[in-house]
Amino acid sequence: MAEHTETRWLRAARTGQASAAGTESPSRHRQARAADGRQTTSPDCPTAPLHPYGEELKGHLYSVLNRKPGISRKMAGWTCAVCRTAPAAVLDHCHEHGYVRAPVCHSCNTQERPDHLYSNDIRVAHHYTRLFHTHIVDWLRHWHRCPGCRARTTLPLPHLAAWTAHIACRSLRPTHRDLGGSRGRTPCGALRVSWTGSHRAPGSCLLTVAVDLCPSGEHRVLAQVPYREAAERFRTWLAETSPAVAAAAGPDPNVDRLMTR
Repeated sequence: MAEHTETRWLRAARTGQASAAGTESPSRHRQARAADGRQTTSPDCPTAPLHPYGEELKGHLYSVLNRKPGISRKMAGWTCAVCRTAPAAVLDHCHEHGYVRAPVCHSCNTQERPDHLYSNDIRVAHHYTRLFHTHIVDWLRHWHRCPGCRARTTLPLPHLAAWTAHIACRSLRPTHRDLGGSRGRTPCGALRVSWTGSHRAPGSCLLTVAVDLCPSGEHRVLAQVPYREAAERFRTWLAETSPAVAAAAGPDPNVDRLMTR
């Protein structure tokens, strides 16, 4: 249904462009008159205009909300909560705590998803590294829509692992001279991070940051960081990078009681 809604939205956009070019009157694309004179909505256009997401699903558990009838139809009426332009297609949620974050489009959902090699091993490259440079405050605010992450002032385990590999261990990564002719140096190899344990008990996990395809070693380990140390580093970085997001976080007794059950 989400893909069908997005297809209809794209058709409507193309129809609007054609109308602006003078091919036909816009009213012919938006409405078709029935034989008895009544006006019906054209199948090429959405039945209702999209509206911004206003935190209507805040605090809801995905496992409960996803089973409610009509939720897909309701979600299709929102614009993406991240880019705020494309129609929402999926409910992004925190796999660690189970809370719904917000409805997002396919593109933003793909960017948000870690590049898993295995269940506990991800490559920190390409689109995922851009999240920590492009509109980082928007992404931090989106991740902290999960009450569990916001209460603990942290990120889900895969996201925290990627942040640790990309930001906290940046100075440890080997570099080589840029072959393009400039005098700068570029990072060497492919950055990867893995962890022991489960995201259901992240406090006991150990993050291992490594570089693959490095000339000095096929799999060169850069650092091993305990989860609690990584979380503390992230809190410090968050307060410096996005004070507003950090200020909105903090202990939530209701969430703490739920997590300790």
